[in-house]
Amino acid sequence: MSQTLEPAAAPLPWNRPLIGEDEIASVVDTLRSGWLTHGPKATRLEDAARERLGVEDAFAVTSCTAALHLAFLAADIGAGDEVITPSLTFCAALNAMRQVRARPVLVDVDPTTLCVTPEAVEAAITPLTRAITVMHYGGQMCDMRAFRRLADRHGLLLIEDAAHALHASRDGLPAGSTADLSTFSFYANKVAAAGEGGLLVGCGELVHRARLLGRHGIDSSAWQRHGKRNTADYEVSVPGLKYVMSDLTAALAVVQYDRLPEFTRRRADIAAAYTSGLAGLPGLSTPVVLPGVEHGWFLYAVLIDPDTAPLDRDQVAAALQERHQISTSVHFKPVHLLGPYRDMVHRPLPVTERAGARQLSLPCFPAMTDHDVDRVIRAVRELWA
Repeated sequence: MSQTLEPAAAPLPWNRPLIGEDEIASVVDTLRSGWLTHGPKATRLEDAARERLGVEDAFAVTSCTAALHLAFLAADIGAGDEVITPSLTFCAALNAMRQVRARPVLVDVDPTTLCVTPEAVEAAITPLTRAITVMHYGGQMCDMRAFRRLADRHGLLLIEDAAHALHASRDGLPAGSTADLSTFSFYANKVAAAGEGGLLVGCGELVHRARLLGRHGIDSSAWQRHGKRNTADYEVSVPGLKYVMSDLTAALAVVQYDRLPEFTRRRADIAAAYTSGLAGLPGLSTPVVLPGVEHGWFLYAVLIDPDTAPLDRDQVAAALQERHQISTSVHFKPVHLLGPYRDMVHRPLPVTERAGARQLSLPCFPAMTDHDVDRVIRAVRELWA
């Protein structure tokens, strides 16, 4: 007798954006309008961020990296200044620091949340420290009330890298509402995805300076100048850069930003299913959400202990891909292990290095079906069996 084979499962990516008819209509509307650069859609996104976060100002830019670069430029952070930041992060923040010739000071993170702590930062403060840059790992917010008190006590600028935390909060404070300057990402894999794009929000004076720096130092936007048909009437106040978000990007971003509550609820449901379904596996630790935290769930990050799990992190990732067509990711290789930053650590970072070797991000995105989630759980449990 011939054997009937079940069809192979379709590949499950680590992430896939959820794009609907509203996003498509918004992009088409922009194309038909003839206005493609920074204009009404980008302005609408800025207004939405100001209203949601209660901040003084917001500036829509090309990327979160651009927002970080502008934050340091606007605050006049430069050569000889120290900026304290975690090493368990993406390289973007440190790259931006080096572009302004500041010196990153790298600190360890909390073993439970993988977020930087006020205690670790305070221990690293020196007379050269100008700023603290915190990062909400995976979407779990740092203790921003404590960081605000710490920064104020030492007279330091507080910058919030909230790329992972577009709809996160802690003790009633939304991510992006507490720091002097905060940055968000609309990169293709983020909770609100527009392919590229970022936001810089916070203190009105600093965001105003960042806006000048981010549009060539010109004192009015192209939308304002062309809308009034007065294109030659402008002044260059500072030697700036070109970092404005286009309206094509904003057409996606503004709709995705409005859908953040929906996206985050779905991610939270997936996270809850994972936490329940993966409980009890030796050597596999699931994320812990602290009391008072509304997690943004950009990442569902498990830690795999090679001493007690049947496979190490890399073996698990390879087996999920090869046997089950399930993609995973790693967040992150610690920055102090990357080329330009290898000589910048002068204190042990054991938690960071352990997390860098053990962390694995499972698929967690709102376009996943319940079947997809069950498939991941079954595949992981099969490896442990």
